[in-house]
Amino acid sequence: MSFIKTTEQDSNHNHLEKMSVLELLKNINNEDKTVPIAVEKALPQIEALVAQVVKKLKEGGRLFYMGAGTSGRLGIVDASECPPTFGVSHNLVIGIIAGGDSAIRKAVEFAEDSTSQGWKDLQEYNINSNDVVVGIAASGSTPYVISALEKCNENNIITGCITCNHNSPLSQVSKYPIEVVVGPEFVTGSSRMKAGTAQKLVLNMITTTTMIQLGHVKGNKMVDMQLSNNKLVDRGTKMIMAEINVSETEALKLLNQYKSVRNAIKYYKNGRK
Repeated sequence: MSFIKTTEQDSNHNHLEKMSVLELLKNINNEDKTVPIAVEKALPQIEALVAQVVKKLKEGGRLFYMGAGTSGRLGIVDASECPPTFGVSHNLVIGIIAGGDSAIRKAVEFAEDSTSQGWKDLQEYNINSNDVVVGIAASGSTPYVISALEKCNENNIITGCITCNHNSPLSQVSKYPIEVVVGPEFVTGSSRMKAGTAQKLVLNMITTTTMIQLGHVKGNKMVDMQLSNNKLVDRGTKMIMAEINVSETEALKLLNQYKSVRNAIKYYKNGRK
């Protein structure tokens, strides 16, 4: 089966410059509505990868995201949100972008074309067979990502990917590929749009499901979240009030004393026994 990049195919819309602002917004929105349906079709693939991630993280491994451009940035965003949301170490989920941290804000020319730098970047973290590496590339053809996953396979490291094309080179080198085919972009080839949205949705699913499986959510609450601003302190206080039926003053006192919602509830209940 030949590899056809639907992400590069001509938009379903033409003469965009002749559309009104409202017409543009409506047409973009209509295209965006198709993304969750495409993600739904990929649920079995997402499940297979998440099962491996959960298993490896329970055994002490780490999850790595690798990508270039928008894909790399999305991986970094998802990884960086895990510590404050779930109270885990910054070393548990790690995002790597072609071109290094400077590429987060400004594109680094030809960084994605390297066939050796991806593996070098992973080696900086002492990558090993306990870890899982997920390559992110809308096109499924980014050399930086593909070459890194090939080396991971050679070193018995579990590999996965998130791409928006069927049967891509990236899917073929991934042990657990996720293919969310969203079709042509509103602006032809602008994969930061539907493809980027699809990748973000899948990344949310991977880490959220994994963290719940690892025990970092109780009921439906982020009981391990970091108390890094007043909004989160207020949220944590309300969680404690609801769980153990104490006043706001008492809940805040417990939160300040034990530094987390989970610990405040745990030690309060233990003290009442």
